[in-house]
Amino acid sequence: MPLNSPEWCWMDGEWVRYEDATVHLTTHALHYGSSVFEGIRAYEQVGGTATFRLNCHLRRLMDSCRLARIAPLAFTPNEIRQACLEIVERNRHGSCYLRPLVHRGAGSLGLNPESSPVHVSLLSFEWGPYLGAEALEHGVDVTISSWRRAAPDAMASLGKIGGQYVVNSLVSIEAKQNGYHEGILLDQAGFVSEGAGENLFAVYDGGLVTPPISSSILGGITRDTVITLARDLGLEVREERLTRDRLLLADELFMTGTAAELTPVRSIDRVDVGAGRPGPVTRRLQGEFFDLVQGRLPDRHGWLERVPQFEASVV
Repeated sequence: MPLNSPEWCWMDGEWVRYEDATVHLTTHALHYGSSVFEGIRAYEQVGGTATFRLNCHLRRLMDSCRLARIAPLAFTPNEIRQACLEIVERNRHGSCYLRPLVHRGAGSLGLNPESSPVHVSLLSFEWGPYLGAEALEHGVDVTISSWRRAAPDAMASLGKIGGQYVVNSLVSIEAKQNGYHEGILLDQAGFVSEGAGENLFAVYDGGLVTPPISSSILGGITRDTVITLARDLGLEVREERLTRDRLLLADELFMTGTAAELTPVRSIDRVDVGAGRPGPVTRRLQGEFFDLVQGRLPDRHGWLERVPQFEASVV
């Protein structure tokens, strides 16, 4: 998806024009992937815009920095949080996607990045459904990828670390070249892990099953949201290993993520999931999720934070 250029970015505490937001060719992250990032959505509601689970995303950003040994940061989580709120107003967004990025900058070109400075940046842009405009309504076709999710002792799967996403990109490329919307990875033990950029939920007899953290998944914030909403609705949720054949026998299947939101899966390797269309449990949770984030339901868990008006954003 081409990026619709915003007007402003935030780099190391300064507001800079989008076209001026550049990095040096010797930036360590360009060569070795020494960066961490987050994806955060803000939703337009009646009377304004609200970020969704902003503090949880910033906590995970800090956790990713710790796992990637990227420190120290010159900005506190609260300072980054304030920048996240202000960039929405400054760029005059309704609904949008926020991308905080922490990376190792220009310094040594050796593998050890400790002499390279740490930079903190923030980008925002308008981004519709990640897998296409019809994905949320009709579902997507996925494939089991030939690529595997790395073992827990081979990567820090709980961190959103730039260099680790090379395999995710290969999964996505492979899927699209073979005529699918997305690919699903198995873990090193052969159990279902996650999509290239999404967590997975299977529905059996009205209850939900999702792979556990031990299957090398990212601990998704939308995943946690769906678990909470499902239990609010009285649905059983189990975190347990899923085999490939059991996945094919699911009554329903859907993927979750900040970008993907809650996207139904209608087929795996051209075999229909259930009736080959989004099922009732998926639809119920999808409705609950969007009614909540778009302000049609009360924010009973305190997940939404309204974007205030900043005088500094008037230029």
